[in-house]
Amino acid sequence: MTRAHLPGILAMAAIVLASNILVQFLFGQWLTWGAFTYPLAFLVTDLMNRLYGPRAARKVVFAGFLVGVLCSLIGTQIMLQGDGYTYPAVTLRVAIGSGVAFLTAQLLDVSIFDRLRDRRWWAAPLASSLIGSSVDTALFFTIAFSGALTAIEPANDVSWAGEVLPLLGVGPMVPLWVSLAVADWGVKLAIALVALIPFRLIVARLQPVRPV
Repeated sequence: MTRAHLPGILAMAAIVLASNILVQFLFGQWLTWGAFTYPLAFLVTDLMNRLYGPRAARKVVFAGFLVGVLCSLIGTQIMLQGDGYTYPAVTLRVAIGSGVAFLTAQLLDVSIFDRLRDRRWWAAPLASSLIGSSVDTALFFTIAFSGALTAIEPANDVSWAGEVLPLLGVGPMVPLWVSLAVADWGVKLAIALVALIPFRLIVARLQPVRPV
């Protein structure tokens, strides 16, 4: 760990912390505000990978993972009330889904980026973010809300997420959690494209150093 890695670690921790808070606030019918902050984690990982190499990027990923685990542990102990029920702010399934999805997708992002780092400047960040985001969405929503995985937390009723509705209100009939996943995935892909601009500008300004 060096001082040069500290900005990336702090940025990742801030993004994960903000996303854990903002995910509690809805944006429209299919999204939360956290959907707009969380994808920035891929930008931080890719910048660290380009500037300092895969080892530094993995350190940043693990720092974000630890912050996420801490937020989840705190959330499971905070009890909320509504509609005559008492429930934790973060359920076990959401905590597990969040942790597994984050760590798997971010480490996959690091690996893909490293394989493509010698191609055109946009190839590595774009491909790694798109693939990592897709894996992240699939893992999180399946673990957290799929009716097929109720054994993870039998006491947690996620039947609301299994309600069959038109996809995003207009498409074929699918469980609600699938619509939530598709909307989340779409935002991640859009941000992955937009993030190429700050990625290019920051890398050009700081100049890559030898990977460590």
